[in-house]
Amino acid sequence: MTIAIDPAALRRAPDVPTCTLPARPEPLVVTPAETAIVVVDMQNAYATAGGYVDKAGFDISGNRACIDNIAKVLTVARAARIPVIYFQNGWDADYIEAGGPGSPNFHKSNALKTMRARPELQGQFLAKGGWDYEIIPDLTPQEGDIVVPKTRYSGFFNSTMDSTLRARGIRTLIFTGIATNVCVESSLRDAFHLEYFGVMLSDATHWLGPEYMQKASEYNVETFFGWVSSTADFCGAVGQIPTTEA
Repeated sequence: MTIAIDPAALRRAPDVPTCTLPARPEPLVVTPAETAIVVVDMQNAYATAGGYVDKAGFDISGNRACIDNIAKVLTVARAARIPVIYFQNGWDADYIEAGGPGSPNFHKSNALKTMRARPELQGQFLAKGGWDYEIIPDLTPQEGDIVVPKTRYSGFFNSTMDSTLRARGIRTLIFTGIATNVCVESSLRDAFHLEYFGVMLSDATHWLGPEYMQKASEYNVETFFGWVSSTADFCGAVGQIPTTEA
């Protein structure tokens, strides 16, 4: 018999609502009061035709299903009063935050490389205040949601994410967003090293590059850094928790 891992068992009051989330490699007990949904980089840059990823030549045809599943997750999470935290990736309009030639980000960021190769696109990708930087309308943050800006793949690097979570007593993170094998996995790895329990919802994330990258990231997460679950399992488990009016 598989026993569910319970991150909060030693400190949780006995009357605090919980649910058991089916996951790989084993189920995880979720306490809404100590859990947050992380929406990674659901911006026009990554999820919309004409955004950076599309113009850089990546296939974004699978984004629609990912967007729809994230919307389902957020509806259930908000009903259970689980905080929703958005990562928003990008830099200042002059790209100083992106780093110059002395930064590996300057050389590896496909947004920066594409703009250098196509000067007519200069200034269009991931600049704060621009269309590319904005979170897509389908997933617009609601009142009470938290937006954490970030300048590198991991949402924990040089950001307020860790202090935001610790101030709220959050230990379990449910990851959704784009791209599974880049910013989602990078953030989940850092969460692991900071002692958070990270769960990736496989069908509420989407990869960049060959399709096998999704499976590779799922393997990495469930084997080394966290747990892998699905939209249906999350909504089914959390949706059973009784809610009360504030």
